Amino acid sequence: MTANAPHPRPWVWRVLACAGLAVVLWACATAWGGVVHGHPAYAIVLAVTLLGAIAVLVSAGVREWRRGSVRTLGRFILVALGIVWLGVVGWLRPHTAEAPALEAMHEDAAVAVTETATTITFTPVGATDESTGLVFQPGALVDPRAYAAVLRPVAEAGHPVVIVKQPLGIAFTALGALDTATQTLPDVERWVIGGHSLGGTVAALTAENSDVAGLVLFAAYPVGDMSDAGVPVLSVSGTRDGLSTPQKIAASRENLPAGSDFVVIAGASHAQFGDYGAQSGDGIPSITHDDARAQITRAVLDFLNQ
Repeated sequence: MTANAPHPRPWVWRVLACAGLAVVLWACATAWGGVVHGHPAYAIVLAVTLLGAIAVLVSAGVREWRRGSVRTLGRFILVALGIVWLGVVGWLRPHTAEAPALEAMHEDAAVAVTETATTITFTPVGATDESTGLVFQPGALVDPRAYAAVLRPVAEAGHPVVIVKQPLGIAFTALGALDTATQTLPDVERWVIGGHSLGGTVAALTAENSDVAGLVLFAAYPVGDMSDAGVPVLSVSGTRDGLSTPQKIAASRENLPAGSDFVVIAGASHAQFGDYGAQSGDGIPSITHDDARAQITRAVLDFLNQ
């Protein structure tokens, strides 16, 4: 490159900055509930993106852009990284919880509801120290509140429930979910770990390497062979699931301990394991959300009560 080599013009930076503002506004406008009630990591990412976009927009209007091969290469790299960053920020936008999950977030005489920056906890009023608790990993990029309606009845039946808020909505960033639950409710004697989709895969990893009383998989399967894990397993799946398909669930049998309990809900889709709207690539359910939710909850309760 020479001193007169082409380089990103100020208008390129302005376009990139405006795109950054647009991504932040779009994420907040379409998923505000998921941003506010999810782990604060994504909100911080949005704030950093917003401030960066404003800084670039101001700088592009007043700064003198000097030429030079090194400077030009650096600017092209920064533009490319900026485009990648905005793509990732947009992709991380969460699927926001919908009714009836939102209504299930309110406490009453039977269940106390506590929400922090990292957890949502449903505690049965009058629960004993001998109770079996459930710590739950949401699916990827799903508002943790989306599982409130399906898991609240578990707490109503006497089992404390801790739903983990994953940094950036990815279960692999919350590998310490079990420790989080035990610290949140230290008096619970036994813990079962569960999760939906990717959350279930990570829950299976935890079950292999921790002392848990059981593993609950919602439309999920382990990433490898855990047939020798010696932990009771419940696998709940749907016949209309377009992501964790019936074929994938059937293939997972050989990777789970002998005697694992498989509950297949006829007509249920992947997104019916929570209340967060339709999901790309999913199948079309042939049963109602209420019906699917009731069957999922019943299966979990039967497993926990064993």
